[in-house]
Amino acid sequence: MDQTAAGSGADLTLAHLVKDFGSFTAVDDLSLVIPSGSFFALLGPSGCGKTTTLRMVAGLERPTSGQILIGGRDVTGTRAHQRPVNTVFQSYALFPHLTVLENVAFGLKRTKAADPLSKAGDALDLVELRHLAERRPTQLSGGQQQRVALARAIVNNPAVLLLDEPLGALDLKLRRQMQVELKRIQTEVGLTFVHVTHDQEEAMTMADTVAVMNEGRIEQMGSPAELYELPRTAFVANFLGQSNLLRGTVLDAGKLTIGVDIGGTRVRVPSPRAVSHSGTVLVGVRPEKLHLVPDDEDVPAGTNVVGPGTIVDVSFTGVSTQYLVEVPGHGTMSVFVQNILGGVGARVGDQVRLAWAIKHTFGLDGADDLAAGAVDLDGEA
Repeated sequence: MDQTAAGSGADLTLAHLVKDFGSFTAVDDLSLVIPSGSFFALLGPSGCGKTTTLRMVAGLERPTSGQILIGGRDVTGTRAHQRPVNTVFQSYALFPHLTVLENVAFGLKRTKAADPLSKAGDALDLVELRHLAERRPTQLSGGQQQRVALARAIVNNPAVLLLDEPLGALDLKLRRQMQVELKRIQTEVGLTFVHVTHDQEEAMTMADTVAVMNEGRIEQMGSPAELYELPRTAFVANFLGQSNLLRGTVLDAGKLTIGVDIGGTRVRVPSPRAVSHSGTVLVGVRPEKLHLVPDDEDVPAGTNVVGPGTIVDVSFTGVSTQYLVEVPGHGTMSVFVQNILGGVGARVGDQVRLAWAIKHTFGLDGADDLAAGAVDLDGEA
């Protein structure tokens, strides 16, 4: 391992990376810079090219073209074991005949590092498993095995740690606990973490920066809050959370807002939050930004309103209630209402209008597919 690149993490640069499998392009001219010491998530559906990208960084796949640089050093042509990179997979790949401590120390012993057992013990302290050092992997829970695999990867002090769907085999509650743990560990060790996942919650919870990948390309990259509050494509709007998207035509465009006709209703979109300012556009709003408004109730200034529509479904989830409202000319719109007062506030069959602050509206290219990025019943985007 190149010790000059290892230590506290290093920048990872992908420059015009391409990977073809015959006539199929899995990764298509991908360029990005992941800063040293950051927690970066590559998010996308199955088959989007994210794992192929990770495997190229790890040295397990050779790019068709392009460059991979770690700490400024071109590693494109080097073999996997020559790179300052370690990978944590969904399958923990622990040695069943070795103790937990021996598993963590295995790589150190192979490279003849000094005090391998002492360093392995320190790594187990980091993942809070020193007390299980003498157990075998089969005596551990899934979450404990994953933490051992993480300690084994970190103990080699890689410049970049790659995580390939590392929490996919865990149940929901444990997965959420491990999200917090992974972020804590990354902050403590200061390594560059690159996390590949199809789980939007994982990406949003842990990463400083998220890149949403689709068909081999980056659709949008930014902080979790930026991507959620201001998606720039229908794919990102639908894949990262839920969105109500309505197709309309621009009526007027000003410095502050653009006016859009959607099915005979005029709504306004802040100009800086609109990708396109003319022709056909998609008007978007997140479900939790919407309010159910009875017909006899006024709405404040600075508000967009559509409807009336009919509530066709009510789903109580504890923290919030989801309403599906059928609005003539607009289709079915989703509304999330926080259960601050407790109980369900409206019922199936009720007539309501839907209102939201203009400042929460975003505008997308009208050529985008309304359903792009949405999850179907088979769980695929």
